[in-house]
Amino acid sequence: MEDPNRTQRKMSTAGDSLYKVLGLEKGATAEEIKKAYRKMALRHHPDKNPDNPEAAEKFKEINNANSILSNEDKRKIYDEYGSMGLYVAEQFGDGSVKYYFLMSKCWFKGLMVFCSIITCCCCCCCCCFCCGRCGNGPEDDDHFTYMDPEDLEAKIREEDAGENTPIVIQPHAANGTSRPVSEQPIPLSDG
Repeated sequence: MEDPNRTQRKMSTAGDSLYKVLGLEKGATAEEIKKAYRKMALRHHPDKNPDNPEAAEKFKEINNANSILSNEDKRKIYDEYGSMGLYVAEQFGDGSVKYYFLMSKCWFKGLMVFCSIITCCCCCCCCCFCCGRCGNGPEDDDHFTYMDPEDLEAKIREEDAGENTPIVIQPHAANGTSRPVSEQPIPLSDG
């Protein structure tokens, strides 16, 4: 069973626990991170501590901290949003992190509730489409009338009487046979 404090530490928004794993303060330079990683990795390497199972776990933590803090983009996200920001970036992309945290702020949620109360609706999409404010509601169904398919065909024939109408059947031979023209034998000429 996993320690609940460790899980909480993994998903923090403070962005300092990885620095603590390497024995550094937040804001350390890339060179300081590199030196601290080498020192900690040598001390906790599983080959140097074969009888200590905790050393292997600590070594994994050190490698994880180094992989994040040595990557400039991941480090920037981690410094600003913590490990929760890294999780969001992994799930939705780096560009989504800022919007995720914006939408999780109390003032943003309050603004959404306020707008919902003012508009008597849960979202703008609902107002524009579900409720019919954009003209898509049931009251616009009045101008549609039912037309029998035979009447529709007759109307189309009347409109297209002088124009070329599309061919809807296979042409037959002029000699009255039931075979289509494409199946008629082609006479060969001697010439």
